[in-house]
Order: sequence, then structure tokens, then C-alpha cells
Amino acid sequence: MTAKISAAIVGLSVMLPCAAQDGRRLDPTETEVWAAEPRGVVPGASAGAPSDAIVLFDGKDLREWGPAASPANPADWVVAGGVFSVRPRSGDIQTRRLFTDYQLHLEWRVPASLSGSGQARGNSGLFLASTGVDSGYELQILDCAGNKTYANGQAASIYKQHIPLVNACAAAGEWQTYDVIWTAPRFSADGALVSPAYVTALHNGVLVQNHVALRGESVYAGKPSYRRHGPAPIKLQDHGDAVSFRNIWVRPL
Repeated sequence: MTAKISAAIVGLSVMLPCAAQDGRRLDPTETEVWAAEPRGVVPGASAGAPSDAIVLFDGKDLREWGPAASPANPADWVVAGGVFSVRPRSGDIQTRRLFTDYQLHLEWRVPASLSGSGQARGNSGLFLASTGVDSGYELQILDCAGNKTYANGQAASIYKQHIPLVNACAAAGEWQTYDVIWTAPRFSADGALVSPAYVTALHNGVLVQNHVALRGESVYAGKPSYRRHGPAPIKLQDHGDAVSFRNIWVRPL
């Protein structure tokens, strides 16, 4: 049998109706779903916000944000040139809106000139759900391009829990991206954990956290644990370094 004839027979067999174990011919249209058509979404240009996203920073102001210690007040970070930056020692800021599950895009940049090392080098944090001042689930922000620190505290780590699969850091002074899928934990009425939080994250387009289960909230010392909470704000950390942010949007899932 020639290769052409063999290929033709294989192609023909794919097109022929299949048969069930009882000999009944199967109809492929029986497994076609037409009624639940996904709604249309217009993707953003490059990393721009898609049509159904909530824009958390549009380059103009921090109206979507407030201080973590007093969320009703204006956020006291610096906005200039389409970017906002940490005002060191002014405190964390968090979204005024609350979220459960979501897709998040965020761009960050540590200062080009850094004199510290380890954790003292462009340190900040993206808290995927804030449960209070200095509390929540942290995706670390840090300069780790040639800067050595503990692996579960480097950039793109789930702080003190999950080491990133790779180090995808760009050089200090360059813009970097986080794209995150956050699945919030679920609790029973009595506060018991029903299902943990899950995180999938890409750093500069590279997968660094692959649907990892969290053991609880991020803590600097001791073991992580859960406490019951519902929808929560997204928080950005003031760790004393003038880290900058831009182009932040979220899609509730």
C-alpha cells in the first residue's frame, strides 16, 4: 500500500460515523453544545485592559485606591507621568472594591538605582486578598536580577510558601508584568476551611506559579494559617522602597 493511499484511508476513517459498543451509529451532533455560547470580549491592545475589565489605574489618579489603615481616605502615593509610586513610610494602599476570584494584570518597576541587597532591594508586595493591615496573601515584588535572597521570598514567590518555578526578573529600572489568576479560599459557616486559595501567576509572560494551593495567609515568621473571610481588597505594600506601578486591571471571575 502506498503512503498516499494509506493517508487517504486514514483521512476517510476520521470522517466516517463512529459506532457505539451496541452497534448503534453515533451522531457527532449529539455532543455539540450550541446554546451556551460564550459572551464576546474585545482583547486589549498588547497588555491593555479587555472590554470587560475593571481598570484599577488609568494613569491619572488613585480614585480606586485608599490607605489600608483607613480605606475611606485618599491614597497618599505619588502619581506622575502615567505612573504611581510608593511614598515610602506612608503605608500600604488597597482597592476600594472587594473581590473574590479574578484575573489581574499589573506592571511594576523597582528603581534603577538601588544600594541595598537581599530583601532591601526594591521590596514591595502584591497582596491578592488583604485581610487587614499587614495581612493577606502576598505575591512578592523585589529586584532579583542578580540579587540573591531566600528562594521563597524572591520576586514572584508566594511569600514564604511557594518558590517560583523560574527567575524571570528583568533588570532594575525596567518595567515588569504580573498576570495572576486568583481563586479565593472558601469557608463553612463555622469558619472551617472548605477549599484553599489557588494561584496561577506569570512573571513577564513566563509561568512561575502553576495553580498552587496556599497553606494560609503570608506571614514573616511562623507557619501560615487561614482565618475566615469573604470578598477582600487587593493591596500593594509600602516596604520603604519607591516601587512604581502602572496599567492595572482586573476581571472578576
